[in-house]
Amino acid sequence: MGSKFGNKDNPLLVSVPSGARSSMPGMMETILNVGLNNITREGIIKKTNNPRFVYDSQRRLIQMYSDVVMEKAAGIEPAEGKGVRHELEHELKKLLEKRKVKSETELTADDLKELVEIYKKKVKEVLGKFFPEDANEQLWGAIGAVFQSWNGKRAISYRRIEGIPDAWGTAVNVQAMVFGNMGNTSATGVAFTRNPATGENYFYGEWLPNAQGEDVVAGIRTPNPMNEKGKSEHNKHLPSLENIMPQAYKELFKIEKILERHYRDMLDIEFTIQESKLYMLQCRVGKRNGPAAVKIALDMYNEKLISGAETVLRVQPSQLDELLHPIVDPAAELRAKIIAKGLPAGPGGATGMAVFTSHEAVKWAKEGKKVILVREETNPEDIEGMRASQAILTARGGMTSHAALVARGWGKCCIVGAGSVHIDIEKKCFTSSGITIKEGEWLTLNGTKGVVYPEQLPMIKAAEENKDFVAFMKLCDKFRRLKVRTNADTPEDAAKARIFGAEGIGLFRTEHMFYGKHSEKPLFL
Repeated sequence: MGSKFGNKDNPLLVSVPSGARSSMPGMMETILNVGLNNITREGIIKKTNNPRFVYDSQRRLIQMYSDVVMEKAAGIEPAEGKGVRHELEHELKKLLEKRKVKSETELTADDLKELVEIYKKKVKEVLGKFFPEDANEQLWGAIGAVFQSWNGKRAISYRRIEGIPDAWGTAVNVQAMVFGNMGNTSATGVAFTRNPATGENYFYGEWLPNAQGEDVVAGIRTPNPMNEKGKSEHNKHLPSLENIMPQAYKELFKIEKILERHYRDMLDIEFTIQESKLYMLQCRVGKRNGPAAVKIALDMYNEKLISGAETVLRVQPSQLDELLHPIVDPAAELRAKIIAKGLPAGPGGATGMAVFTSHEAVKWAKEGKKVILVREETNPEDIEGMRASQAILTARGGMTSHAALVARGWGKCCIVGAGSVHIDIEKKCFTSSGITIKEGEWLTLNGTKGVVYPEQLPMIKAAEENKDFVAFMKLCDKFRRLKVRTNADTPEDAAKARIFGAEGIGLFRTEHMFYGKHSEKPLFL
């Protein structure tokens, strides 16, 4: 970079991110703008002739460093809302109100310079220590804190869920800082070599002009689409990188193709454009949902990027399970408002009109309507209504409650224990998050995530209609040694198992003739 760390005339600034061997997005700490202090900042102001950008970077460093290094890594656990980051954000808010502006992008260089001093005083007041001005002290503090974040609560929880061994540990990268916040010819963004929600093979991503990386991931500002192809209903009015900075986009497009061919997988790429020059920050294997995982693996097999055996190993069993149930369209979910959360008792997604009794559920279903049964909790008398519904939502109960057990057995979408749901049986409605849903109004449930939306969202069909699923299972057949048979519990279930590739009937239980379809009447008599 032609500059030197800690030098007062031509200082180098660095970023300190983690480099764990398995991607753990958002779980590990990163510190930007390390090496910035009252002395080095003067050198950068002289060099860039852009004091506003320099004070903005210094403010960001104080905010990040005091939170990650001086508080979290030091083992300080403040009361809720009393942490140093919270206190500094409060100071920023006070200044915005005083200057009568909405966002920090509207603050002047002098405002930001004043904010740097306010921040330093606040850090001393909250943590009882001065913010370190020495560049080397900042660097070693940052490195230690990133290593330590491997044992942070959220990182440990994430590893438990994802099955990542604790013993792997993390690396720490020290990288030259490049700046996406130097004005309108600078930008920052995150991109994927393919669409991670659908698996479609086109360059996909988001970017922000005049911003640093954290602004894109923190969701403070609405990011712009990467290219014209990636535009949707919600962002079609925003400018794409392809149109605003065609030169940088072209170069980025070329690089993502090289990277994908090299790693033979769908990648998540972070980049910064500093005064029209493109810099690559990092790339890692990108996270994706079940349908996308299957599509990407098959496409790469057909493109001769990976072998058949590798294709099969690319898809996790839990991702394949997502395809066995209709699921809510992930693109539609991004813009939908969540009104309730509960325990994800039955996977997949469902949409239907709210009904509050089993009797109504059966009646409406016979009329050809799609319904979702909403109950305080279900009991065995509700069984017909549950069968007739697209999905079940209960305000009480856990993962072993009646509703959860029955729904799982049927592979039916179900959310239980949604505590914010208050049902009024007489008025035939329920209220949650300040929104009232009356009988006959549409709901959508995502049983895999345990969330409820107050509208009808589009669904993606289950596996037997998914060409990718069928092709993927055929490929699995080439490698398996195990033969698979099915239970003849009901004619429908046996037929479905044959569609999924079962090679015959393995178990036939006579007692199943005495319940299920058409058995209620004779049994009751």
